[in-house]
Amino acid sequence: MALSCLTDPHAHLQATLEEGILELVLNRPERKNALFSDFYLAIEQALLEAETDKSVRVVLLRGVADDFSAGNDMQDFAKGNLSGIDAPPFRLLRAAASLSKPLLIAVKGVAIGIGTTLLLHADMVFADSKARFQMPFASLGLSPEGCASLLLPRMAGYHKAAELLMLAEPFDAQTALQAGIVNAVVDDVYAYTRQKAARLVELPAVSLQLTKQLLKQTEPAQVIDRINQEAELFMQRVASAEMKEAVTAFMQKRKPDFRQFDR
Repeated sequence: MALSCLTDPHAHLQATLEEGILELVLNRPERKNALFSDFYLAIEQALLEAETDKSVRVVLLRGVADDFSAGNDMQDFAKGNLSGIDAPPFRLLRAAASLSKPLLIAVKGVAIGIGTTLLLHADMVFADSKARFQMPFASLGLSPEGCASLLLPRMAGYHKAAELLMLAEPFDAQTALQAGIVNAVVDDVYAYTRQKAARLVELPAVSLQLTKQLLKQTEPAQVIDRINQEAELFMQRVASAEMKEAVTAFMQKRKPDFRQFDR
């Protein structure tokens, strides 16, 4: 069965399949590859189909040009296009977490919100020196998503995870490297990541999938459960007064006032 990302591609998702590497390219540069409902679902569908298509040995995800993703499109938030734990962002995160084949991600430019939490589910992540990351959830009146509250402390340790999630400040590629979010910081990150993908294609597919299964065998159900738990809390926070203030402040280009909600 042909991959729909190749035969019927989404307007903002470029896909190629060459020598076993399914390369998915986020292509919305005018919005720094910000994601919205249909865009999320297109990526999810590509991952689900890659899981069962024997011609796909490795999935490589990157952004077009100079950015990975600015995360969820704030205008999508403002329209109220998220609802429940089966909202498109959470579906994408579960698909990435469940993929049994190697998932490599290359990061240039911004990786904000789900642009960072999605990295926690990749097998290898490479970034260039100008990459900038952020999990801004607390600063938007939200809570962590994508199993970040479980996976990030494992990768970075509790204190660094608390710093990145609670302060919600941007951080650079070296900080991401030290936190274990990325494997390496390299110059030509797209070419470098493709070289690593090509190396994986040379290896026995079953061996790679078994290795990944063994590495993750203690956590698959736990990860999905945490994604869903975080999604429930996240959706409660989407309807909060703090979130509404954050969106209004963003639209009005001012600093949000959260002290008004102190009890």
